[in-house]
Amino acid sequence: MLRLFTSESVSEGHPDKVADQISDAILDAMLSQDPDSRVACETLVTTGQVVVAGEVTTNAFVDLQQVIRKTIERIGYTKAEYMFDSMSCGILEALHQQSPDIAQGVNEGEGLDMEQGAGDQGMMFGYAVRETPEYMPMSLAFSHRLVKKLADIRKEGKIMTYLRPDAKSQVTIEYDEHGKPVRVHTIVISTQHDDFIKPKNNTEAARKAAEKAMLDQISKDIKTHVIPAVIDAGMLDKKTVIHINPTGIFIIGGPHGDSGLTGRKIIVDTYGGKGAHGGGAFSGKDPSKVDRSAAYAARHIAKNLVAAGVADECLVQVAYAIGISRPVSIMVNTYGTALVAKSDPEIAQIVSDLFDMRPKAIVDRFGLKNPIYLESAAYGHMGRNAETREIELFPVKIKEDAKGRTEIRTRVTKKVKFFGWEELDYVPKVKKAFGIR
Repeated sequence: MLRLFTSESVSEGHPDKVADQISDAILDAMLSQDPDSRVACETLVTTGQVVVAGEVTTNAFVDLQQVIRKTIERIGYTKAEYMFDSMSCGILEALHQQSPDIAQGVNEGEGLDMEQGAGDQGMMFGYAVRETPEYMPMSLAFSHRLVKKLADIRKEGKIMTYLRPDAKSQVTIEYDEHGKPVRVHTIVISTQHDDFIKPKNNTEAARKAAEKAMLDQISKDIKTHVIPAVIDAGMLDKKTVIHINPTGIFIIGGPHGDSGLTGRKIIVDTYGGKGAHGGGAFSGKDPSKVDRSAAYAARHIAKNLVAAGVADECLVQVAYAIGISRPVSIMVNTYGTALVAKSDPEIAQIVSDLFDMRPKAIVDRFGLKNPIYLESAAYGHMGRNAETREIELFPVKIKEDAKGRTEIRTRVTKKVKFFGWEELDYVPKVKKAFGIR
């Protein structure tokens, strides 16, 4: 009996990911000017239309039209024939201020808990497994690589020049009786494309022949330029099943083919169905929302535990009450793969002592008040490379005098860490706490 597990990913041009990226671009623009911005931004995209709604409290002054259009252009929707393009799409804005009832529980020094409390109740999960260098499930890691490679090829514009922004992938991994991945069982790739081969005449036979020629070319190119470039050769064999555009031609796509909403790809964003997910989406939320910040922190814990040799697989759950700073619970599940003489509850207790999971501590640990979120909005929030880069910020100061309020915007550069929750900086601390040499 085969043991199979499947995960999917979608490209940055998928309508739901377009929505995620717009929400996070707006968040970044506000954090760039006011690091204390409170943002809960939801986006809907459909044929020729973007709708942005949500709650915002900020001193930032953001040209939403410019931010939204620049984000759509960055993704690649730049042609009118896509029926959704950066220059001509309509934009409807409906943002209002965050509820003061919520704010008092989150603001430090207010509410029942005088520390910065959690922005909402709920449970968040972090997961890591020793299957890939990034400590992610192999099925999801390979799925991400496939659609990212398609996007890179499209943007380079040298080969496969017919590619359009929308794409999806799915990878099935076969496991042995010990739960170790042994081969890629099935690959599914669907990519949007131009109508790049025209029928020789108006007959049905000519139309079908043109469609078949397009699909044959796409299949050949993907098998030549995409799959071998990102899938480990040792995981592929003659029995690997490959489906490319299995429904046929895929010309109509993106927000014209299907509406997109922020937060509809939470499993793509996390672990591809492995581990668990608390249910809360990430994009468009500032780090006071533990849906996002605590999920990052839980991933950081799980990854450092596995990397340190505590277990080969690890799931971490953390739960909060709204307005309360300390978690109501922390749970660890090693799925029987623990490599230390500790039970899972004992491991959880050590984790509680080692990792400060108060919202403010998480924000400070990973620098989450910086504009770092747009890059996380496609190809996964987890399993990415942590790196430090210098970026431009535009902080705003409010000056008040007899003439009234004056906004002063300055331009500064700052070194900022992206994907800090992927660092293995706690490995030495974890090894010491568990007596691992």
